Amino acid sequence: MSTTTVAPDATAYTPSAETIAAVLAPGEKPRRPGPLSASLTFGWRAMLKIKHVPEQLFDVTMFPIIMTLMFTYLFGGALAGSPREYLQYLLPGIMVTSVVMITMYTGVGLNTDIEKGVFDRFRTLAVWRPAALVGMILGDVLRYVLAATVIMGVGMVLGFRPGGGVMGVLAGIGLLVVFSFAFSWIWTWLGLILRSEKSVMGVSMLVLFPLTFLSNVFVQPTTMPGWLQAFVDVNPITHLVAAVRSVMAGAPDAGAITWVLVASAVCTAVFGALTMYRYNRK
Repeated sequence: MSTTTVAPDATAYTPSAETIAAVLAPGEKPRRPGPLSASLTFGWRAMLKIKHVPEQLFDVTMFPIIMTLMFTYLFGGALAGSPREYLQYLLPGIMVTSVVMITMYTGVGLNTDIEKGVFDRFRTLAVWRPAALVGMILGDVLRYVLAATVIMGVGMVLGFRPGGGVMGVLAGIGLLVVFSFAFSWIWTWLGLILRSEKSVMGVSMLVLFPLTFLSNVFVQPTTMPGWLQAFVDVNPITHLVAAVRSVMAGAPDAGAITWVLVASAVCTAVFGALTMYRYNRK
């Protein structure tokens, strides 16, 4: 009859202090990044997404080109006698339309990240909590600048000649980017409260199409019926187009420019606060 020998219990291994120190990062613990540093890092993440998925640039390259060519040659002869003459009026407006239309992708992208659980991971990081949202919008600013530059390049090839010169063009693009940055907070808020990216896109298009087409982008409001003029006169896109058009023409409209800057500040304050409140509660 065989007997079984039971081995004594093994002694638990306890690593020494030197062993633990060897596998840890030397030096002091890194300091927590500040709000600006964290926001810029998330902004860089947004640009890296474009690098790895370049198809995302379609809406800021091909879409503006198609819009410019289509409306210039579709309406130019009928409204101004020639496409080149009409282009002098149309280009600032079509630039505003194209850039403002792509602001909705901020909310769409945010909603997609939330559904995939990406923002749940961001919320566990030891960084300023709104940094992920601010960084996403800062990354989208590059898209706005790129879209405006593409449209201006196409316009110059077609014969657009801004009376305000280079400084007028830069001032016009600057006003457009400031307004678009503020306007994108609306879609960021919607991206947090709506359940799917299709819902965000549907609501965005429902708002953007009347705002951009029922304005002074394509024709002078004086040619419209009185009831429609009343809407156009209070339309924020009308004021933005007037401001951009005036600085590019070399005759800045102080009233329109002031309206754009004040409206941008109010929009950022209101919807930025609503977005942060919803983000912290979600």
